[in-house]
Amino acid sequence: MFYSCIIILDGESSSSVHDAQYFDDIIGEHVYKPDVPVQLIPFKGLIFKSLKLAIRMYSEYAEIGGFDVRLSTQSRFDNKIIKKKHVICNCGGKQKKKSCDTLGTSGVRRKRNSNSRAISCQAKIIFESVYGTPDYKVFQFDELHNHPLEKRSDLKKVRQMSYSENEFIVHASTSKIGPTMAHKLRASLRGGYEFVKPKVVDYKNLRRDINRVIVYKDAQMIVNTMNDRRAHYPNYSFEFNCQDDVLDCMFWADEMEKAYYAEFGDVISFDATFRTNKYRMVFVPFTAINHHKKSITVGSGLLSNERIESYSWLLKAFLKTHGKEPTLVLTDQDATIKQAVENISDDLFTNTDFRKRFSKLVWDINMKSDVFEVKWGLLMKEFNLEDTRWFKDMFTIRDSWIPRYFSDIPMCGLMKTTSRSESMNSFFNTYSESENLLLNFMMNYATAIQKQRNTQRELDRASKKASYKMQTPREIELQALKVEIKDEKKEINCSCEHFKRMGVLCRHAFTIMMRCGVKEIPERYILKRWRKDVISRNYRFSSVQSNSGDCENVKLVNDSYYSFESCLDIVRDDKKRLALFAEKQQMLLKEFESDYISPGLKSKTDGEVVCKLLGVTIPIPEEINIDVPEVQSNKGSGIKKRIPSAGEVAYENSKKEHRMCSGYGKRVPHNLRTWSC
Repeated sequence: MFYSCIIILDGESSSSVHDAQYFDDIIGEHVYKPDVPVQLIPFKGLIFKSLKLAIRMYSEYAEIGGFDVRLSTQSRFDNKIIKKKHVICNCGGKQKKKSCDTLGTSGVRRKRNSNSRAISCQAKIIFESVYGTPDYKVFQFDELHNHPLEKRSDLKKVRQMSYSENEFIVHASTSKIGPTMAHKLRASLRGGYEFVKPKVVDYKNLRRDINRVIVYKDAQMIVNTMNDRRAHYPNYSFEFNCQDDVLDCMFWADEMEKAYYAEFGDVISFDATFRTNKYRMVFVPFTAINHHKKSITVGSGLLSNERIESYSWLLKAFLKTHGKEPTLVLTDQDATIKQAVENISDDLFTNTDFRKRFSKLVWDINMKSDVFEVKWGLLMKEFNLEDTRWFKDMFTIRDSWIPRYFSDIPMCGLMKTTSRSESMNSFFNTYSESENLLLNFMMNYATAIQKQRNTQRELDRASKKASYKMQTPREIELQALKVEIKDEKKEINCSCEHFKRMGVLCRHAFTIMMRCGVKEIPERYILKRWRKDVISRNYRFSSVQSNSGDCENVKLVNDSYYSFESCLDIVRDDKKRLALFAEKQQMLLKEFESDYISPGLKSKTDGEVVCKLLGVTIPIPEEINIDVPEVQSNKGSGIKKRIPSAGEVAYENSKKEHRMCSGYGKRVPHNLRTWSC
């Protein structure tokens, strides 16, 4: 129990008609004294080495006693040193008087109704400076309260979020876990809501306060952060473009993405995705296929719009970064062309016979070009589609989407559609949300990339340890299992062109080689891009992560978490050892708390703390040279389908310029016929 009532004053209730006086009489009927161990109760004349230690002592006393405190008035010497400092109960002071006139409310903004804790509580402590020394002593101490005391778990100080909780909320947001879900998750991990002191609203307020600090400086901070990475991270590339001091485009690729493109950049695809940030900037990841036939990212960009100039700038930045062009690029069809498809009869696409024959015609890689054109014409004629504009337009650009027309390009069979890009966009959307600032989006992007590369490492490790079970006793299969490069120049040509399209010999070629007694695959048919060690063999990457901030400090924190959890796992089932472990933890905590001053609640709006939480190594800029882009309405950003109310329609119509009334001679919302004299 944290409090006890020790005095009950007998007094008569005032018959005054004044509510304030009546209220004072009511709260004066009971007085409460905190139930605190004697050794923790301060007394007059108690000396402390500093004012901070004195305030900390009273804060700890208040926490045990069941009330919150706040700093109040102070006086100073001529040399600006604090002479006296008042620390009072949070219920101290009086309520501000309010005036209200019910007859004159026009033009007066309505104020929010809120409860006030000020009920003239006299509990306080006054510290006085010991002249000539840095010490402070207790000058006055009043311990009695005029209000019931609270449980320790309900105090505002206990609800104050620690840096670890702030960090947990920010890290949860990188996996698209909002404040409410983060609070539920925290309660589950702690064993119940009673072990999570901050409330859901405190979790929400943290995100609000962080956004408030960086919202107008978002574009400047993201550019400064990316420039800092380009200056300090090995082989990091970043390009950006501004229009009228507004961020318009940006492209980035780190060391590993460049290495992936160097080995797997023969065929790439890119497709835009939307709703990844609050400015509706278009996110464009470039996707390739690695030696595990998995999709990987080889660079990414953000565009404020979908104009041709923006995409041209993005592709130029891509080529500047990687230094070479891919052999084949796949991208999605323009959204305006997609809308044209809606004008075609739905019965046509539900026709099973048409869909089957159309797909067979389009995807037949072995069909000659002239044969394709003849069959296309026959199919259009059979279903009366000769005059359909969409099919005519698609036939005109057949060399850019029919696989047969670019079958001569090496590795063209790796990707035939943009489904890889669409899958990659879906992957990134599981980590980002539409209300993200650019800094938050980059944190989510870094988390997604870490997930992608962790999958890559697992596949590499599995392929190195796996032992392949041979299907035949042929020596050529054994040689394919363990490749040895030799200077053989034997050529293998097959009409299916599987090696040209996929980079792997076909079954026809292996059959002929076995019949001819060939025991080793010629060097020219062993492409480096399919080797299991294609990356690790040629590259040595830096261990720096893009969102780690102070990497050494992050490593020490992670090591500390690991050591603590390992010790806890060892003693978890032994009560004696668990009690000893908890006792040593408390001793260690007291040792570090002896010279630690808590930064307080306002620290979460401090720029330095915000940068630390977001993993930004540079300070928040004082001067803004790059502004955030305005919210765009791009083709893929959705259509507002909400039906406006009659009031909204009337308001929009009222803003329109009225026509001239010939009878009235002015621009008014009527004409001569509807004008009533």
